[in-house]
Amino acid sequence: MSQQPDYTSAEEAVKLIKSGDRVFVHGAAMTPLRLINAVAARGPELQDVEFIHMHTEGPAPYTYPEHAGSFKTNACFVGGNIRQALNEGTADYIPIFLSEISLLFRRNILPLDVAMVQVSPPDAHGYCTLGASVDVALSAVETAKILIAEVNPRVPRTHGDGIVHVSKFHAKVWVDEPLPAHAAKACGLVESKIGELVASLVEDGATLQMGIGGIPDAVLQQLGNHKDLGIHTEMFSDGIIPLVEKGVITGARKKVLKNKIVSCFVNGSQKVFDFLHDNPGVVMKETVFTNDTSIIRQNPKTTAINSAIEVDLTGQVCADSIGTYQFSGVGGQMDFMRGAALSEGGKPIIALPSITNKGESKIVNILKPGASVTTTRAHVRYIVTEYGIADLYGKNLRQRAKELIRIAHPSHQEELERLAFERFKVL
Repeated sequence: MSQQPDYTSAEEAVKLIKSGDRVFVHGAAMTPLRLINAVAARGPELQDVEFIHMHTEGPAPYTYPEHAGSFKTNACFVGGNIRQALNEGTADYIPIFLSEISLLFRRNILPLDVAMVQVSPPDAHGYCTLGASVDVALSAVETAKILIAEVNPRVPRTHGDGIVHVSKFHAKVWVDEPLPAHAAKACGLVESKIGELVASLVEDGATLQMGIGGIPDAVLQQLGNHKDLGIHTEMFSDGIIPLVEKGVITGARKKVLKNKIVSCFVNGSQKVFDFLHDNPGVVMKETVFTNDTSIIRQNPKTTAINSAIEVDLTGQVCADSIGTYQFSGVGGQMDFMRGAALSEGGKPIIALPSITNKGESKIVNILKPGASVTTTRAHVRYIVTEYGIADLYGKNLRQRAKELIRIAHPSHQEELERLAFERFKVL
């Protein structure tokens, strides 16, 4: 039997939050912006309210200077909306694999007082879904003492684990607003070349993990003649839709949830949200499932395609900081790099342009001081730039340096050779 929820205003709903509470905020396209703004408006009457979340969309007013003392931020991934606050020391970051964030809540390491989420409207039986972001949100919903929801008819109704009965919410706010959307950008020449090279490593029957952005889109555009590709990823965007429509992505050779696209969150344009809505071909799971190395490795030919900020000559990959400047987060890169390496016929791939927008080499002798190592040199295998593919598996340090210099930008190769000679004595 359906249960008709009683809706209230955002201002009333957030009165459930009290000083000293730890509040989870739903992320990505499901960011509950109206609730966030309503809590921020209560700044003068609150103290030490801690927000914990992954990447969120839109403004993050709880990080604004005028709210110092009222709110603090503990981010498990750093997006552009909190990057300045973090690097100015007014917000904090927890380095953690995406696969383990839910354990912080479930094991009471960081117990939650409140969870603010955005959901699809209840169906005839009273069940809502967490839409395009199940990831760590489900563990927050299951463990928080108080649940506050924005109920939005624009939220895609999704299949999988992210199902919550409307009776679980302590307060519900009706919101009818478009989700934060990101239109796909045209691929440049460098991205297209990298996409072509990465696509050459993808075999028929492979199970893919890739993110959002120019390089993943460029790879997907090159896969139109492949057969029976599968998707088991932490996220996907618009780029997979043409391959599904063409019959390239079938999941027929997967071992885990065969014939299904598996993800934990989705971001992109309205087109991908429409694709996601009530689509039984897509199963939305928690990160503890999608990013579990023991599950990832079960699919044959798992091909993980990830990016980096810089790679040193031994193969150390920095993907989340620029020196000491925290740019993003650890995320799920290592979960999938390791899972792909252990998969039968799997391929862990790091793809990046050879230079920055300022012309600095992304293949470097040593990482910048303070840079984090996201993927260790023992875990890395393929590094791809627009100048080629370096396979580092089984190679010693001198061999790795030679391989990486070969795919560096030509204007930096001579200097890298000099530095490599000083470091390794022979090249």
